[in-house]
Amino acid sequence: MRRKVTKAVFPVAGLGTRFLPATKSIPKEIMTLVDRPLIQYAIDEARAAGIKEFIFVTSRGKSALEDYFDHAPELEAALRQKGKDDLLDAMKDTIMDSGAIAYIRQHKPLGLGHAVWCARRLIGDEPFAVILPDDVIAAEKPCLQQMVESYEETGGNMVAAMEVAPEKTSSYGVLDVAEDLGSLVRVKGMVEKPKQEDAPSNLAVIGRYILTPNILKTLNKMKSGAGGEIQLTDAIAQEIVAGGDVFGLRFRGQRFDCGSKAGFLQATVAFGLSRPDLRDEFSTYINELVTSQKAAQ
Repeated sequence: MRRKVTKAVFPVAGLGTRFLPATKSIPKEIMTLVDRPLIQYAIDEARAAGIKEFIFVTSRGKSALEDYFDHAPELEAALRQKGKDDLLDAMKDTIMDSGAIAYIRQHKPLGLGHAVWCARRLIGDEPFAVILPDDVIAAEKPCLQQMVESYEETGGNMVAAMEVAPEKTSSYGVLDVAEDLGSLVRVKGMVEKPKQEDAPSNLAVIGRYILTPNILKTLNKMKSGAGGEIQLTDAIAQEIVAGGDVFGLRFRGQRFDCGSKAGFLQATVAFGLSRPDLRDEFSTYINELVTSQKAAQ
């Protein structure tokens, strides 16, 4: 019987330099998309997929991230005293059970593959998920849940994939497709950040993975790849060479790159408009803004 995926790794050690000066004092993962931090979207997606153990790979200056998932007794008491039960309910999702989250330090920024390798002892000999909080995905059924359901049929390793414009392939890990099965593709190779003319397809890997524990053994032997870092895509490509199954899932949903300012702003608009309590006022403002800009031209 195939083992269930119950552990997820969240690589959150990055400095968030693209959002300076804001990230001088707060971790990027705590930056809010409407009224929830990026990390909350990632945690909610993992919970929906059946994840029970959450492994954060962190670095110095991330204490606010750890505090976010703890109780806030004074705040909770004040809300209770004022009868603000709706806000107390909203706080419940931010509190993790004791022992559900583990924190591992990545002392040097040596790449995504290295960040995952840092969690090897907590992962053990089990399949596990990797979620990059920068990639926020709006979907009717959460992306990782889609992947877990497909994984239960296929086993092996799985990456979330989406079509990108050919000129954008140099920003992604790109799949070399052996067999197109519709929503799933069987993968025969992966290339990290290829030039447009060298890209084997325009099917790009985004920040969701389900991996076998064998990946950790491969990472143990890895040397640095593109950008002088230990690349997770290189380790997955090695799995293919060794005869392991790798699949790409064309997930249903819209991905926002919240690691970039433009992507973060796009996500803010999309998520704001999707909220019943904000939609009317916000859409009216946007329409007025667009109208006034057209008039100015």
